Amino acid sequence: MASFLIDNIASLVTNDPSLGDGPLGVLRDAAVVLDGERIAWVGPAGDAPPADARHDAAGRAVIPGFVDSHAHLVFAGDRTDEFAARMAGQAYAAGGIRTTVAATRAATDEALAANLERLVAEAARQGTTLIECKSGYGLTVDDEARALRLAGQVTDEVTYLGAHVLAPEYADDPAGYVDLVTGPMLDACAPHARWVDVFCERGAFDGDQARAVLTAGMARGLVPRVHANQLGPGPGVQLAVELGAASADHCTHLTDADIDALAGTSTVATLLPGAEFSTRAAYPDARRLLDAGATVALSTDCNPGSSFTTSVPFCIAVAVREMGMTPDEAVWSATAGGAAALRRTDVGRITPGARADLVELDAPSHVHLAYRPGVPLVRTVWRQGALVEA
Repeated sequence: MASFLIDNIASLVTNDPSLGDGPLGVLRDAAVVLDGERIAWVGPAGDAPPADARHDAAGRAVIPGFVDSHAHLVFAGDRTDEFAARMAGQAYAAGGIRTTVAATRAATDEALAANLERLVAEAARQGTTLIECKSGYGLTVDDEARALRLAGQVTDEVTYLGAHVLAPEYADDPAGYVDLVTGPMLDACAPHARWVDVFCERGAFDGDQARAVLTAGMARGLVPRVHANQLGPGPGVQLAVELGAASADHCTHLTDADIDALAGTSTVATLLPGAEFSTRAAYPDARRLLDAGATVALSTDCNPGSSFTTSVPFCIAVAVREMGMTPDEAVWSATAGGAAALRRTDVGRITPGARADLVELDAPSHVHLAYRPGVPLVRTVWRQGALVEA
């Protein structure tokens, strides 16, 4: 591929403080040179080396592509009625997942793949250049393995979530289902996944069950992450930290001990404001986490039941308005924070050698992502150096 210059950038977020101002490493009047799938050069526009082709950013901002480290995209069916009921006052419960399980089991591979590809493309048009994808809507050996195979066609970040909720057939035999998840299902799924996850929550899996699932996955070479403390206080965060999980996700109900545990390790607190927005629940307190020194990621939790959005800009705006984050913190968490939650050093930043994932905003500053909520500010997206078609 030819080299490619992007110049006349009013504000470039690098996420490298050594390259620019503040924690975001912001460069003014900047330029970037792409060489194939990688970033070759970053600096002042007046110092840019020659390149084979050029894009004039015309005084707009450029930021790293969003890294969405928590999404559930392999599913079929629709839960509009459930959403409408919640908006009328019905409380959210994890049991609604079983509605999607029935529809997903009944769907063809082609239908699941088409929906998956549609959602990934939708996310890309809104600036997401890397997305994680979980199983969890099959809950049989064959259906979970199928979900992971399909997810692997669109991303390298594939997560085995057989322990999403109890399969309907095991409603009265939770121990039997844990045996299935840690035995034959894991055998079928481990070759197709990088991560193992569990919904450690009331109505799903308790601490002992979650530990069994995660340690079995770890024994097969999978790296743990945990759905933790979404619906109330519980053992999920502490378990995630104890096992060295890459992330504890949701983190809505945290004790001081949970905050201290997250601040003292590399486990990332991944916050998912789309879930609180869609369930009318209390938002997580990002300010407490950030002030304690914890690493925070922002992600969509895209799923058909509790957060049916692929829009990271929406999550940024909500996090700034409702969760105590500054615009800078929210943008960092949606880019570099997501990369940290996936233990990636090649994405979430605009630095030489990084993957060429960039987003040009139709605005002079990244702050507009929160300042102008709901406005489609993503103008141009490059993923691995290639232009993402609208």
